[in-house]
Parts: sequence; structure tokens; C-alpha cells
Amino acid sequence: MVSIKKLFEPTDMTVGKPWKSIVMFSVPMLIGNIAQQLYSTVDSIVVGHYVGDNALGAVTSAGPLFNLLLVLFVGISAGVGIMVSQYFGAKAREELSATIGTSIVLTALVSLILMIAAPPFIRTLLEILKTPDAIIDDATDYLVILMFGIAGMAFYNILSGILRGMGDSFSALVYLLIATVLNIVLDVWFVAGLKMGVAGVSLATVIAQAISSVCCLFKLMRMKDVFDLGRAQLKLSKEYVVQIIKLGLPSGLTQAIFSSAMIIVQSLTNSFGEQFVTANGIVMRVDGFAMMPNFSFGMAMTTYAGQNVGARKMDRVIKGAKQGTLMAVSCSAVITGVILLFGRYLMMIFTDTEALVEQSMYMMSILAVGYIAMAVTQSLSGVMRGAGDTVTPMWISLITTVVLRVPIAYLISWATTTPELPYGRFECIQISLLVSWVMGAVLTFLFYKLGRWKKNAMAGPEKLDD
Repeated sequence: MVSIKKLFEPTDMTVGKPWKSIVMFSVPMLIGNIAQQLYSTVDSIVVGHYVGDNALGAVTSAGPLFNLLLVLFVGISAGVGIMVSQYFGAKAREELSATIGTSIVLTALVSLILMIAAPPFIRTLLEILKTPDAIIDDATDYLVILMFGIAGMAFYNILSGILRGMGDSFSALVYLLIATVLNIVLDVWFVAGLKMGVAGVSLATVIAQAISSVCCLFKLMRMKDVFDLGRAQLKLSKEYVVQIIKLGLPSGLTQAIFSSAMIIVQSLTNSFGEQFVTANGIVMRVDGFAMMPNFSFGMAMTTYAGQNVGARKMDRVIKGAKQGTLMAVSCSAVITGVILLFGRYLMMIFTDTEALVEQSMYMMSILAVGYIAMAVTQSLSGVMRGAGDTVTPMWISLITTVVLRVPIAYLISWATTTPELPYGRFECIQISLLVSWVMGAVLTFLFYKLGRWKKNAMAGPEKLDD
């Protein structure tokens, strides 16, 4: 039996059975990802039931733009996570300490810049995206409040990523569960009780995320047996900033590419009207949960590969990649079956409108099989990122989103245009996404098998021996 105290300690994934290490790390990650998804899901449920379908559409339409504004933190988090896992695996205390200290200062600086620079331009960006007049005011309020509270969200993602890089996915889970419960309570209080509308939802999220980030920081400050965190480490060390950017920039660009594609497609989505925007929002909420196992295995594989690369155990990386991918595919197959059998009941959680439920279920059925393909993509991309190759996943994302998804969506829309359907058939959104997922899995598998990522593997500041 694993003691409670042991659950809150860093985990060395360079020893023991690979599949067991991956599962033990993935389960708290999966629960944590589900809890994090509850942030946006509870927002949607509360808004949909207490404010109305248009308010639900406003929260949904704000999502892609908000994700684009977060790309800097995605890059920082990815770079820091890889460095932490590799330095931890290599038992390099000084480098690990410097990485963590630099990441905290860098996150604070970027948060301050975004808090000042982003809010004045949000409404203009929503107008460019052709956000319907009926929801643009609520979408603006929602995003402005989120941006003013961006520091809490940023620090939680960076600091929890540091904990996970050292194999401690349980502490991040506990802090996230605390914040999730608080978020739910505040959502209901602000929206149903105080009648604050969409603004209350975003304010609840900001407060809950800030508290979870403070919990993570206190945890890190108590881990003096693993690394040092004092005035000497809390500085922008050029060497480590460069390394964070080098490793994190491709991941940040990947997120930027994906978010940009989502924004471009969102413009097409908005053209189909308010009902479709709302139905698409419901699908995205269910999709968020369906993707959670894939993301959990992907992050587990990044940490697993990073620690073993740091310890120079490449044969163990390969073995774990096979076992982790098989587990991810099996899990996604089960989820796909559940969606196809019980998806309609999931849609009814978000709205009482029968037409929205039917349309959402139809859209979801198109996407369902794509989750199995994404299991392959996330797992093998996680291995490559953990080994230090963040460029290959970036190129695959570029190809599948910019070269495939966006053109296919607009091509189908154009090809199905009729006098009754001036923008074509709405299925173009889901079909283009499914195609990009399947091709992403094929390309990721091929590049993984080619093995170039092994040559990019690094342990601390040094390359692995060939």
C-alpha cells in the first residue's frame, strides 16, 4: 500500500515497471484534468440554466480567443516542465533550482504585461471574429475579467507543471480539487444568487485559480530537500530563460497555431447563427471531458520520457512509449463507445432546449471516433516533447490545422452552399476537425518511428551519447 505521505512526494519514474509508473502518474492527472475541465463546464451549466442560451454562447465564443492569449504561458509551462523532469531525473539540484526560480519570475513578468495590454483590444477582436451582436457584450465582459485575473491562472499552470515534472501529480490534483469546489460554490452564488450574469462566472474562475496557485507555491517552498528556492534563485537567469524559450517556443507556437485555426473556424461557426454557436459550445464541453484521458497520458508520457532521458535510459523510454500508447488507445475506445451510447444525456446537462440537444448529439457523433486517433497523437507527442523534441509536434500541428483543417472547413462550406444554406452545411466544422485528428495520428506515428527525436534527447545541459 502507498502511504498518504508518499502520494505528496516527488516520484522517480526511472525505476520500476514503466506501465505502472505511467498509470500511477496518469490517474491523478486524469482526475485533475477532469476537475480543471469542470471550471468551464460549470460555467456553461450555470450560465445556460440561470442566464440563458445566448449567455452560454457568449462564454463559448470567448474560448478560442482566450486560449490564444494564453500561448505565452503554454510555452513557458512546456519548456519549464521538460527541464524540470530532465534535471530531476539527472539529480541536478542546482540546475533544477535555477529553472524553477527563473520560471516564477518570468511568469510574473508576462502576467503583468498581459493584464495591462490585452483588455483594451478584446471587444475589437471579438468584432473582427463576427461575434453575434446578441452575445458580444457578455463575451467582452467575460474575457476582460479573465485577463485582469490572468496571474492566478498562469501561476497555477506553471507551478503545477513543475510539481508534475518531478513526478508529483497528486499535490497538484488536491489543490485543483479545492479550487474546483470553490469555483462551483462561487459560480452559483455570483450568478444564481447575486445575479451577476457572465461576469460572475469569470470572477469565480479567477478567484478559484488564484487560490490554487497559492497552494502550489506553498508546496514548492516546503520542498527544500529537492531544490532551493530563495532570493538567489528568483531572478531572470539568461541561460535558463533561453533554454525555456528554446524548448517551450515550439509548444507555444503549436498552441498559437491551434488557437488561430480555432479563431478562423470560429468566424465560420458564427456565420451559422446563434443556435449553432451554442450547440457547438455544448459539444466543446463534452469534447473537453472526452479528451481528458488523452491529455493525461500525453502529459504523463512527457514527464516519464523527460525523467528517463535525464537518467540516460533510452531503452526504458521506448518501452514506456509502447505501453503508454496502448493504454491511452484502450481508454479512448471505451470513451468513444460511451459517447455514442449515452451522448444525448450528456448534452441535456447543459440545456433543456430539445433542438440544441439533438443538434449537439449529431455533431458529437461525427467526432467520436477521432478520440482514438488523438490518443496516439498525444501519447507519442508527449514522448517526443519529454525527450526535448518540441519542434516535430509543432510542425505536425501546423500541417493538420493550417494546411488541412481550415481549408477543408471552408471548402466544404463553399461546396455545399445553396440559396437555403448561404454558408453551406454546418457539418463542415466537425468533418474538418475529424480529418485533422486522424492525419495528426498518422503523421505523429510516422515521425516517432523515424526516431529523429532520439537525437534531440538531452540530459540537463548535455546531449545524450549516441
